[in-house]
Amino acid sequence: MKRYLLLPVLLCIHNFAYADIVEGRRLFATLCASCHGADGGGGEKGPAIRASRRRAARRIEDLKQLIVRGIPERGMPGFALPAVTVQSIAEYVRSLGAPAIESPAPGDAEAGRKFFSGTGGCTQCHMVNGAGGLLGPDLSTIAREHTLFELDQSLTKPDAWVARGYEAIKVILRNGRNLDGVAKNESNFDLQLQDRAGKLHLLRRADVASIERGRSLMPPVVTTAENQRDLLAFLSRLGGSTITTRGAGGASNQPDDFKRLIQSATQGDWPTYNGNFQGNRHSTLQQIHRGNVSGLAPRWMFPIPGAERLQVTPVVIDGVMYVTNVNQVFALDAASGRQIWQYRRERTKGMAGDAASGINRGVAVLGDRVFLSTDNAHIIALHRVTGALLWDVETADYKENYGLTSAPLVVNDLVISGSSGGDEGARGFIAAYRPDTGEKVWQFWTIPKPGEPGSETWKGSAIEHGCGAAWLTGSYDPQSNLLYWTTGNPCPDYNGDERKGDNLYSNSVVALDPDTGKMRWYFQFTPHDLHDWDAVQTPVLVDAQFRGKPRKLLLQANRNGFFYALDRLTGEYLFSAPFAKQTWAKGIDAKGRPIKLPGIEPTAAGTKVCPAVEGATNWMSPAFHPATGLYYVMSLDKCSIFTKTEAVWKAGESFYGGGTRSTGEPGRKFLRAIEIETGKVRWEIAQTGPGNTWGGVLTTDGGLVIYGDDSGAFAAADARTGAPLWHFHTNQLWKASPMTYMAQGKQYIAVAAGGAILSFGLP
Repeated sequence: MKRYLLLPVLLCIHNFAYADIVEGRRLFATLCASCHGADGGGGEKGPAIRASRRRAARRIEDLKQLIVRGIPERGMPGFALPAVTVQSIAEYVRSLGAPAIESPAPGDAEAGRKFFSGTGGCTQCHMVNGAGGLLGPDLSTIAREHTLFELDQSLTKPDAWVARGYEAIKVILRNGRNLDGVAKNESNFDLQLQDRAGKLHLLRRADVASIERGRSLMPPVVTTAENQRDLLAFLSRLGGSTITTRGAGGASNQPDDFKRLIQSATQGDWPTYNGNFQGNRHSTLQQIHRGNVSGLAPRWMFPIPGAERLQVTPVVIDGVMYVTNVNQVFALDAASGRQIWQYRRERTKGMAGDAASGINRGVAVLGDRVFLSTDNAHIIALHRVTGALLWDVETADYKENYGLTSAPLVVNDLVISGSSGGDEGARGFIAAYRPDTGEKVWQFWTIPKPGEPGSETWKGSAIEHGCGAAWLTGSYDPQSNLLYWTTGNPCPDYNGDERKGDNLYSNSVVALDPDTGKMRWYFQFTPHDLHDWDAVQTPVLVDAQFRGKPRKLLLQANRNGFFYALDRLTGEYLFSAPFAKQTWAKGIDAKGRPIKLPGIEPTAAGTKVCPAVEGATNWMSPAFHPATGLYYVMSLDKCSIFTKTEAVWKAGESFYGGGTRSTGEPGRKFLRAIEIETGKVRWEIAQTGPGNTWGGVLTTDGGLVIYGDDSGAFAAADARTGAPLWHFHTNQLWKASPMTYMAQGKQYIAVAAGGAILSFGLP
């Protein structure tokens, strides 16, 4: 059992007896195999009768009638057989498409489990419920994916079915090196190989001298009849029970993993959602630069099945790219775009808000694990090499309007995520989990409970469902060991009658101790927000000369239309300035509080206010270029009419207390470069488009700023002057921000456009 490799088949629903299957198999071989083949796969005189993924297995009663009556018009006669014989044959034929778990094999399943993990040596290669080896497929759900007959046959004839990605292969490279393992994927141009030690090798055919192919690395099981019976009993009960907090198999995360992750951002990887922990979306790569960017062209494309408008930023580590859609992860060869593995689970029904709309912005990676947030507010850990599920934990009850939409962030030895549900009355939080087990370490609530510090800023009943969702990935400063996370609007969005006061800690940035979750300081951008101006825009951490002395800054262009600079160690407010059209505030006072203008509150008839509900900017990623000293942000000049209605919270529904409508005046997008000491716009690129795109920006040491233009073009400009340098029309409505990475010695620039990942490079 040390090399157990299987091919998934169709799931069906039926109950049957294993003894009938065994007898039916014997009778089928005598009476039916001459036409349909011994395994039901088709013969010289008859078609295949096995169920497939495209054809469900028949009901027993239908099969019995078919055997007795035949199909004369197709040349199949009826058979006058004893009822018990017909029953057994029908049970066997039905079993060719029914999952083993519906009627597990007899035997001692516990003894089979001990054999599997003990003398059988199966866990050397196979994982079950998060524990075991990596060379063979994860068997956690095998009894739902295979028939009992297939499980039985695969133990003695493992070459019969080999799962895709597990074909045995030996490769001799032109440099004389030998590699032995399994082929995860291949084409005429490349080969992705996992060696016997579990390491991935991303090969090009030009580097391969010869290939020797096998079938399965697993030898036939040779053991006692009792062991084989018990092993089958164990395997036929592996139905994929929910994995919860537990230790997981495979290599464990090491103390230096996080240090290496920080360093990798300077070595050509893109290891986090924002490329580095400071959130500045700046890369030191300069192979693609102002002088040659005009030659940039698509190098590969990877369409994600079922995706329409992806919001993901790819993560790249060691030449492997990880991209997501809702509840899906794909591992790709970053140089060729070829898939290495994928993980998928069904979308959750009955969701509300952003989670229901299928939003996912990416993964976090640490050591041997990839971390994904799911639509129903779970965080899962997958193995980086195989995609096997290691653990699965619930962060909140999705039936209370919780979800998760953004990429987690790893900090030191923790995986950190913030909740979504910011318009559905879900009380926001940020929480940290152990990467090895999924155990929750701390949780910070962005809305206090009545009686807790900050609750005095909520006058009324709305605090029970105050929102403040922390729905975008935060930033981290390794030097000060501070975590910065931004929060969303209070609820109800447009009706403040039951939440008079500032409504802490909504529309804020909170600085947390990442080891404990304790708050060090906070700053609130928009107290008592009535316009849905979430403050979740990425906090950008910058070390720079600021007005004559070095400062550790936190910069943010806020959805409310003002650009802010704070001292990130203390939270001290330094200054702010408008960067987009706004009509709601006279300015910001010396303490950082807005000086609101009269007549800006939503009314039943409607009140026109700028920025629009979309904000002067939103979750489209900003960037900071240390050489130019400029902060780049995609901004929107637009207004909305805000209305107010009654607000009653209900599970599964939005909690707006009003709404917005268009003014009839089109908005306009601008890429703006902002001086961080003054807040002045150094230059801008006015765009021609509908004003409804959401693509962010990227800067590089090649002197470039890369962005998604509102027209649907992917474009590059000179980071110092804004002069246009290159564009490529994708004809897509942008929902994602660009990134860059090195693979096989070449720099690439990638972005999610529509339902596909596009990667660009030089010839």
